Amino acid sequence: MQTIRIAKGKEKQLLRHHPWVFSKAFDPNGLDDGIVRVEAYDGSFIAWGMYDSKSHIPLHLLSWKEHETIDASWWQGRIRESVLRRKRYLTGSDRQDTTFRLIFGEADMLPGLVADVYGTMIRLIISSHMAWERKDIAVTTLAGLLHPSLIVVTTDSNYTSIEAIPKSALFWKDGAYFTPEGKLEAVRFKESGLFYEIIPGMGQKSGFYCDQRENRKLIERYAQGATMLDAFCYTGGFTLHALKAGASHVDMMDASEDALHQALVHIHINQDQQTIPSDSRGKVTTTCCNVFEQMRSLKENYYDLMVLDPPKLAKTKSQAETASRAYKDLNRLAMAKIKNGGIIATFSCSGAIDRETFRMILAWAAMDAGVELQILDTLGAGDDHPIRISFPESEYLKGYIVRIIK
Repeated sequence: MQTIRIAKGKEKQLLRHHPWVFSKAFDPNGLDDGIVRVEAYDGSFIAWGMYDSKSHIPLHLLSWKEHETIDASWWQGRIRESVLRRKRYLTGSDRQDTTFRLIFGEADMLPGLVADVYGTMIRLIISSHMAWERKDIAVTTLAGLLHPSLIVVTTDSNYTSIEAIPKSALFWKDGAYFTPEGKLEAVRFKESGLFYEIIPGMGQKSGFYCDQRENRKLIERYAQGATMLDAFCYTGGFTLHALKAGASHVDMMDASEDALHQALVHIHINQDQQTIPSDSRGKVTTTCCNVFEQMRSLKENYYDLMVLDPPKLAKTKSQAETASRAYKDLNRLAMAKIKNGGIIATFSCSGAIDRETFRMILAWAAMDAGVELQILDTLGAGDDHPIRISFPESEYLKGYIVRIIK
C-alpha cells in the first residue's frame, strides 16, 4: 500500500475532513495512481485517499475510517447511501417534484460525481478523472436501485481539459450502453407542480437546474401584478412561477436562443396543463442578448421585480476578483433601474465567491447606485443539495431577496 505523508502544518483542514489535497501539501515523486494511505507528518493516520496524477486536485480524501477498504463495494455503498438520503423525493403517489439532485459530489462524499433525476431518467455529470474511471459502477448501481428508463452520462465541460476526461455523452438503457439514432425524445418532469422538458444529452450541464426549486416558489410571493425582468432566464423556471402567481408582464433575457425557445415551450405546456393562466404567453417577451450589456439600456422605474441568476462567473479562486466586479456592476445597474420599493432576487453560483463576499458586493453596489438596500430573505439550494460543513465549497449557490429604497 502506498503512503503519502502530509507536510507539517498542511494537515489541519484534512483532519477536519476537507477532501481536497493539492500538490504543495505532499511529495508526489514516485507515486503511482491509486488508493493511498494518507498520514500526518508524525505518521498518524488521517484518511484513505485516491492519488490521481491526471487530476488538477491530485489527492482526494475518501474515508477517515482506518478500517475501511476502498473498493467497488465501497463506491456502491456510498452511492446507495446518497440515494437513501433522498428517499422522500422518491416516494408518494402525487409527487409535485419528479426532478431533484440524487448525488451531490463531495457533499455526498463522492468526488466529481453528480446525478440528477428527471422523471424516469437519471443524468450523471462527471467532473473528475477519478469519477470518470468509475462511471460504470455508478451507472449499474443506480440502475439496480431505481430502474430508470434511461441513464445519460455527461462530462462537465469546465473540467474536461484539466481532468483528462472526454467531452462526450454516453447513453444506458436495458443493461447496456447504446448509440442513439438521431435525437432522443424529450423527457417530461415536474418541479413544484409545474411541467418541464429536456432532450437527453442536450442543454447546459444537466439540462435543467433543480437547485433553484425553493427559490422559484418563493418568488411567487412578490410576483402578483408585477412587471418582472427575468435576467439569465435559461428555460424559464422563475418566469413560470411569476406567471402562476399572476404577474402582469415578464421580460425574459438570455444569451441562448435555444434556451429562450425552450422557455416558451414550457409556457405553452403549462398553459395546456392549466398550471398557469391561459393568457400567459401574451404576457411574456423574450430577448436574446448579452444580458450584462442589455442591463445598461433598460427603462428606469419600469420593473417592480427583477431576478438576476447569472451563470458561474468564477470557476476558480483566481477568477474571483474579476467576477466580483461583474456581480457588482450587474446588481448596481439593477438597483439603479428598478422602481422605488422594487424587489430583486439576486444570485451567485460561483463557489469561489463565498456568501459574505457576495453580501459585501451587494452593499458596494447599493452605495454606488445611491440606494438603500433591505435584505428580506437569504437563499440557497434545496435540501437535495446539502452543505457538507467540512467542505464549504458545497455552498456554491447563494442568493438574497432585497428591497430597493431610493
